[in-house]
Amino acid sequence: MVTEQKAINQALEMRLTNAEQAVEQQTFILKELKKKNDDREIAFSASVMQSGSGFIGPFTNEITLTYRNVFTNIGNAYNPITGIFTAPLKGVYMFGISVYGRPGNAATAAIIKNGKQAVVADANQPQNVFSSSNGVVLLLEVGDVVYVRLWSDRRIFDDHNNLNTFSGYILFPL
Repeated sequence: MVTEQKAINQALEMRLTNAEQAVEQQTFILKELKKKNDDREIAFSASVMQSGSGFIGPFTNEITLTYRNVFTNIGNAYNPITGIFTAPLKGVYMFGISVYGRPGNAATAAIIKNGKQAVVADANQPQNVFSSSNGVVLLLEVGDVVYVRLWSDRRIFDDHNNLNTFSGYILFPL
C-alpha cells in the first residue's frame, strides 16, 4: 500500500512539474509575442508650432515642414527636427495632414513619399480664413521616408490651436 501511494505521489508530482513547465513556456511565449507587437507599434502626431503664433512662408522654393510640437511619437519613427518619418518596418501606413491659412496666400502642402508627391491639401479664400486636409494609405519598405512639403509662394498660419498637423500610423506590418 505504501509503495502504491509513493507511485501515485510521484505521478502527481510529475504532472505538477509538467503543468508548471507548460505555464512557464506559455508565459515566455506571451512575453515574446508582446515584444514583437511592441516593435510593431508605430504612431505619431505633431503640429507646426510649439508656442506662439505666426505664418510659415511664403518662400520662393518648396520647403519641408517641421512639425515640432509632438503629441505622440510611439516607435520614434518621426523626427521633429527634420520633419521626416522613416519607416522602421515594412507595412501599410496611414498618413494625414491639415493646413490652415489666412487671406493673402493660398495654403498648399503635399505628403511626399521618397521624393514623390502622394496627395495635396490646398485651400484659398480672398476674405476669410480657410483650411484643408488630406490623407493617404501608403505601402512602405524599411527606410522609406514620408514628409510634408509647403509649396512655393504658399503660407500657413499656426498658433496654440495646433491648426497644421501631420500624423501617421501603421495599419499592419507585412
